[in-house]
Amino acid sequence: MRGQAPPRTTSRRRSAVRAATAAAAAVALLPVFTAAQPATAGQPSSGALQRAFADASRRYQVPQSVLMGVAYLESRWDGHGGAPSVSGGYGPMHLTDLRTAIADSPAAKLPAEAQGDPRGDTSRPMKATAEPAAAPATFPASSLTARRAATLTGLSESAIRQNAADNVAGGAALLAADQKALGHPLDADPADWSGAVARYSGAATTAAAADFTGDVFQTIRDGEARTTDAGQRVVLAARPGTEPRSAQLTALGLPAADTANTECPPTVACSWVPAPYEQYGTDPTDYGNHDLADRPQDSSIDYIVIHDTEATWDTTMGLVQDPTYLGWHYTVKSSDGEIAQHMATKDVGWHAGNWYINSKSIGVEHEGFLADPDAWYTESMYRDSARLVRYLADRYHIPLDRQHILGHDNVPGTTPSTVASMHTDPGPYWDWAHYFQLLGAPIHPTAGPDAKVVTIDPAYQSNQPAYTGCVTAGQACAPHGSTAIHLYTAPSTSAPLVKDIGLHTTGGDSTIDVNDTGARASTGQQYVVAGRQGDWTAIWYLGQEAWFESPAHQPVAVGAQGMVATPRPGLTSVPVYGRAYPEASAYPANVPVQAQTPLQYTLPAGQSYVVGGRTLGEYFYSTTFDTSQQAWVKGKEAYYEIQFGQRVAYVKASDVVLHHA
Repeated sequence: MRGQAPPRTTSRRRSAVRAATAAAAAVALLPVFTAAQPATAGQPSSGALQRAFADASRRYQVPQSVLMGVAYLESRWDGHGGAPSVSGGYGPMHLTDLRTAIADSPAAKLPAEAQGDPRGDTSRPMKATAEPAAAPATFPASSLTARRAATLTGLSESAIRQNAADNVAGGAALLAADQKALGHPLDADPADWSGAVARYSGAATTAAAADFTGDVFQTIRDGEARTTDAGQRVVLAARPGTEPRSAQLTALGLPAADTANTECPPTVACSWVPAPYEQYGTDPTDYGNHDLADRPQDSSIDYIVIHDTEATWDTTMGLVQDPTYLGWHYTVKSSDGEIAQHMATKDVGWHAGNWYINSKSIGVEHEGFLADPDAWYTESMYRDSARLVRYLADRYHIPLDRQHILGHDNVPGTTPSTVASMHTDPGPYWDWAHYFQLLGAPIHPTAGPDAKVVTIDPAYQSNQPAYTGCVTAGQACAPHGSTAIHLYTAPSTSAPLVKDIGLHTTGGDSTIDVNDTGARASTGQQYVVAGRQGDWTAIWYLGQEAWFESPAHQPVAVGAQGMVATPRPGLTSVPVYGRAYPEASAYPANVPVQAQTPLQYTLPAGQSYVVGGRTLGEYFYSTTFDTSQQAWVKGKEAYYEIQFGQRVAYVKASDVVLHHA
């Protein structure tokens, strides 16, 4: 029986993945500057970043649109307080210094942890994964662009990393140097800089370079304007009709990626890095690291699950190719948005920690760390991930909403004993609002402010709820934009947080630990309103009333409409499930009946929850390497998926009635 992934036993979702990547992790938790914080020596005053782009453009003769377009794709013009990305990049231009990022990384001191069987509903030992890799003595040039920028500008490497204006100058110097090296003039036509833009990406394949360059030029054509994480208003005027020169990209001579088996949209760079399906040892139940299937012929694909890797790209590629480790469908790279596909979408990956969700989903991992908010996801990553997910959603008719595009932290436990060990990635710092905008399904109100249903939708940059445990348990995390909000037992921030009896089994309160999802709601999730009082709104959540503050001048939720489920008349409560398994009579004689065990929660009479969809009970039986023993058990018992807490859940259709709110 497949299902529960190994628990993360520390406060930061760390596991053997985290241990294996410790020495190579390019993250350092430094102070984050926000709109509410004053500028320092390393951060420009209001308007200074726009001037920095103009000054660097004049000094190094790089078209300002090219410079700003590249920076937007690398960072959306954010500086992240001088902290590095997961791939070791600093500042608006994402200039890399992997040596410094590794030296500063708190991850390098983390212990290894035991890894359970990712296939089983109960954990059992697995073969050990690779030992943590030692930090390399030398680094590729692509990981040290900050050093090269310092040499070209005469600035110190520290200034290049920490000062936004110097960082922009360094990026301009790199573009100009590459333009000269490629034999192209330093002229004002952005199209003449196509080769230099492609080289700046550090892409290893022609497709990846073309993908990055195409996005830069789309940004130039469309224009962009936003307020950065430091409160800087930056504007790039649109230049319609500006197109890259494909001949310059071809002249770079980059190799083509292995795309023979990939299922990706043509607008992304995608390569085939297969996860192994092979038996190891003599036990036919020891095989890895996914199951062969024939979806959607066997069964529909209803979900796409968004993960982060808690590992660098190289470590992740090693793990997914290990038959003794778990497997998933795609991984998206931080630096340039490159995508690796590991198994056919028709097959079932072991990624969600819930066998029912595994059998009905596609898993997409993203290079990054949930508790290190400035090991940040690049714009290239967001864009290419969104293109992939939009393509898959269209192919398999998956709705683009938070009931079907799930974070791993939205996947429910399968039984009461597994709830507390469910994973918490991609966490409260993943920008769901921006992601859904890129998906072409932006979060927006669909009803008035007094609606009986709300969609959570805080402003990412200004919404900075307090969290602890990013580095040390109980220690405050640096202030940072977030898509999540805290939920209280009463309309006051001094009231206790709502309780999650599945996570806090001894009766303790929920906490603001970055991995405690017990009193949290995030962007795009929808809930039924239980009451309002002044600036406060109450919603039904985990069988109780949960309050959040949403003042009119800075709302964190908008009105919505949709179908909601409430217990049938005469029932005091109904059970809630973590999977939608068939009734016992649906199982053939050769397939063991799977118990449909309710979770520890109930849905009380008088409460309502937003419905994400209707499905018939189903179970994928696949326990050995011999696929002839597989079976898809399909029942007649219908279920509704509901947004029950931070995670989704299921109720039997026979237990509830629906109405439109």
